[in-house]
Amino acid sequence: MDIFEETGPGANAHEFTVSEISGAVKRVIEGEFGHVRVRGEIGRVSRPASGHIYFDLKDDRSVIAAVSWKGQAVRLSVRPEEGMEIIATGRLTTFPGQSKYQLIVEDIAPAGMGALMLMLEKRRAALAAEGLFAEARKQAIPYLPEVIGVVTSPSGAVIRDILHRLRDRFPRRVLIWPVAVQGEKCAPEVAAAIRGFNALPEGGPIPRPDLLIVARGGGSLEDLWGFNEEIVVRAAAESAIPLISAVGHETDTTLIDHAADRRAPTPTAAAEIAVPVRIDLLAWTGEQGARLARAIAQRTDTRRQRLTDLARALGRPETLLDPARQRYDLWSDRLGPALHAAATRKRAGFNTVAGRLHPGLLTGFIARERRFLKDRADRLAPAVARLARDAVRENARRRADLDRIAARLAAAQATRFATLADRLASLDRTRQTLGYTETLKRGYAVVRADGAVVTTKAAAETAAALEIEFHDGRVPALPGTTAKPKRAKSDPPTDQGSLF
Repeated sequence: MDIFEETGPGANAHEFTVSEISGAVKRVIEGEFGHVRVRGEIGRVSRPASGHIYFDLKDDRSVIAAVSWKGQAVRLSVRPEEGMEIIATGRLTTFPGQSKYQLIVEDIAPAGMGALMLMLEKRRAALAAEGLFAEARKQAIPYLPEVIGVVTSPSGAVIRDILHRLRDRFPRRVLIWPVAVQGEKCAPEVAAAIRGFNALPEGGPIPRPDLLIVARGGGSLEDLWGFNEEIVVRAAAESAIPLISAVGHETDTTLIDHAADRRAPTPTAAAEIAVPVRIDLLAWTGEQGARLARAIAQRTDTRRQRLTDLARALGRPETLLDPARQRYDLWSDRLGPALHAAATRKRAGFNTVAGRLHPGLLTGFIARERRFLKDRADRLAPAVARLARDAVRENARRRADLDRIAARLAAAQATRFATLADRLASLDRTRQTLGYTETLKRGYAVVRADGAVVTTKAAAETAAALEIEFHDGRVPALPGTTAKPKRAKSDPPTDQGSLF
């Protein structure tokens, strides 16, 4: 084997790193395609929470990944939607992290009027299917609103035309919400203005409008595109305040026109729809007042003539009262003799009846009544006696029932007391069986020191006094005492000394 191995052909070529190759490709692509315009169809749109927009730009054979960063996305005049054919303006670059190239989109324009109209028709059909354009949802415009809210540009000729027309017809209080009427800020600002007017509280420092006008002058389809955005259409449809759409000229139609409660061909026409002509109202009011005055005068004259005619048919008051007065005098003259004659007749009748009355008649009447009362008394005594006997029998029956219940109650009480006594005796036997005194009878003892039970040797040695309890009593004991062994009697005395 040779010390130096031979290298293969081409081994002296430069070796690139992955980052070097990726950087070289990036420089080539960005250098050759620094600024391009690409036409294609949008597919697979993604809008993450970061605010960036990712989508594909494709034709019948190829696909290019495209991205619009957050700062560029908010300035796009057309929001990318899947299926749209657009012309994207931007620059090509690479993404080394995934080894792919992509188009950084700076602007988007529809690929011709046909594509824009197709997208508009598609959006109109989708919103109409939700019922946002239904006639049943539209509100009536107030006849004479106190406050009118106008959503438009404060610097254009539109607001001047509206204010001039309102001043000529019927001056009203106008609140202006300035918005952008063209470009990428148009749609969000118009929607925010409509919702802002609706959010004003009743009776607040800023009066809540009774009518809204969304106005803009004429322009191309691209200029009016902000009023075709879905956010604007939904805000107009959700408005609780009646809304007039006056966007563009008479031939211009936007989606907000379908969602509004009323469409005006021009901003000036919107002001004419909002308020009537004050002079015409004054003239009409004067005419109605004159008609009312004439009607009242005519009605009064008619009633006066009718009253006069009826008065002629009536006689004089004296003529009406004379017959009644004459009848009164006649009857008053006849009343005295009539009363005297009636009293005489009554007195004669009383005398006739008094002549027929005598003591025997009264005695017979009293005797009959006494017999009647005696008969009723004779019949009443047996009835009272019978009721008394029934009451006595009922009381006896109830007393017997009470005696039976008392006997049952006494027996139940005795049974209950006997049961409780047996249970108490059983519990007492169980207590004695489980108590420690029974254990002491089997040869055990309890040692106490200072009133507490001693369970260890150390506690017994340190105690001041001990007490031992047997089954038949307690005896005191001294702590630390031990029994000394007894000396045997045969042991010799230990006082003899040792020989060593």
